[in-house]
Amino acid sequence: MLTSSLWLVIVLILAAIVVLWLIASYNRLVRLRNEVKNAWSQIDVQLKRRHDLIPNLVETVKGYAAHEKSTLDAVVTARSRALGAGSVEERIRAERDLSGALGRLMLLVEQYPELKANTNFLALQEELSSTENRISFARQYYNDSVMHYNTTVESFPQNFVANLFSFKPAAFFEAEEPAREAPQVKF
Repeated sequence: MLTSSLWLVIVLILAAIVVLWLIASYNRLVRLRNEVKNAWSQIDVQLKRRHDLIPNLVETVKGYAAHEKSTLDAVVTARSRALGAGSVEERIRAERDLSGALGRLMLLVEQYPELKANTNFLALQEELSSTENRISFARQYYNDSVMHYNTTVESFPQNFVANLFSFKPAAFFEAEEPAREAPQVKF
């Protein structure tokens, strides 16, 4: 028969194991949450770079397509909303709108062959294209980090620790709806 002091030792060992598991789980969740924050900051750097390019691009296009004011205004407005967005979810929505407005601007450019031949415009277009590729890679890394974090937050038994310490799932940065559709090519 086990003595009371042996039972006490067993209970203390079990309590220590539970405490160590809680600490390890908490630290893992913190690490994953910080990976998501880091991934978002990588996107943020590229988005700021894109925001810096847009005024020059709009000014260049404005010289050739001044009567297309509504498209140019839409780009400027979308950029302003993106710069002013607060939370990650707001930024994601604003950046989707900005991507759509930039897409419409690039479609507009197709109507102006002299603009497409302008060296300033070509350099800005190349820089914007490079930035969009960087945003795409950063978005993929961010979404991978979010998936890993969310899976941990929602998986048993980590979800008990996540709920205990208010770890919430993070939002994915998904492509805007028009980007999901295949482009129509007509000859």
